[in-house]
Amino acid sequence: MAVRPTRVRRLRIHRVIQATTFATSIALVGGMWFLAARTNVTLIVGGHAESINTNSQNVRELLQSEDITLEHSDRVVPPLATVLADGMTVVVSPAPGAPGSLLVGGSTYELDGVTVNLAPTGVGVWTVEGASSGPVARTAAELAGASASADGIGTSPVVGVRAVVAGKVHDVLTNARTAGELLSAMGITPGVHDRVRPSSSTPLHVGSTVVADRVQILTRQFRRSIPFASRTLWTTELPIGQSELVSHGMAGLAFVTERVVVVNGRVESTSVTGERVIRPAVDQLRRSGPASPSLPMTAPGGHIAAGQATWYDPPWSGLTAASPWIPFGTHVTVTDVATGRTVIVVISDRGPFAPGRIIDLSPEAFSALSSLGRGVLDVRISW
Repeated sequence: MAVRPTRVRRLRIHRVIQATTFATSIALVGGMWFLAARTNVTLIVGGHAESINTNSQNVRELLQSEDITLEHSDRVVPPLATVLADGMTVVVSPAPGAPGSLLVGGSTYELDGVTVNLAPTGVGVWTVEGASSGPVARTAAELAGASASADGIGTSPVVGVRAVVAGKVHDVLTNARTAGELLSAMGITPGVHDRVRPSSSTPLHVGSTVVADRVQILTRQFRRSIPFASRTLWTTELPIGQSELVSHGMAGLAFVTERVVVVNGRVESTSVTGERVIRPAVDQLRRSGPASPSLPMTAPGGHIAAGQATWYDPPWSGLTAASPWIPFGTHVTVTDVATGRTVIVVISDRGPFAPGRIIDLSPEAFSALSSLGRGVLDVRISW
């Protein structure tokens, strides 16, 4: 049976309407699903915050959809594999500085007003500095959840520890397992001379204290004057007790090399590692008259003299003295004219050579008569 053309046209129009209606329904359903699947997050890039509705599933897809290209030094919190959720904050920031010795920063930035540090390796080790409550605790909880699936970290517990870095105290929350991981998360790479206590492999627990001291080994050189010595030539050409200068002494010069240990900016110790003499010292030379049995006698078998006594620091200790002419080994009684105090000394050295000075006492002998602060005493000596 033949079909009229008008009926064919009606059938075609009906089919077109059905197809259009179906396509429109699919589009409406897809649009509703698309809108329902969008997530609202806050994206902070370089300190600039923006509220974004996105269908991205994780942080990596979010950054790709926003055409954000990460540099090698950039840091992202939470990690790229983290699944997005409504209200989440994603922070992208460059790491200030590069890894180095103590006090050189790693990846540090502000998150909700809280200072956060991530390990330069980006494997999920982190520290949060501050109190154990409020925004700090919330940030720590978010980081703990975000890093739970990071490579090599797992579900490490969050502990409160103290890090003393170059003398500065940091109370932090961290998921680091060892002292070494804690310092890494703080952006600290100890130098070859730096000290870390306890060792980097020591496990952390609540209340642990990790001390990292910056140590510098320095070498410095300086000039040192070498004092000259005095030598006495005894001669019978001069009267007893008289002396004269033959030649002046001259100080020498040496270059000294010193090793200096500096800990946290303060000198801890110094030690001499070498000394090079540039100019040797030249001794002072004097001539002095000898001892004589013709000294005036005050009584049978005794001698007496009056003058000034000083004190000097000989390389030995005890009740000893120096005299320009009295023989070595002689026991001499020294009396302070002002107080009448006496002390007996043994002559073991030569001097003094200044006018009016007749004896040089050791510190112990001088102290028996008066305080060292007096310096010079009027005395009478007998032997």
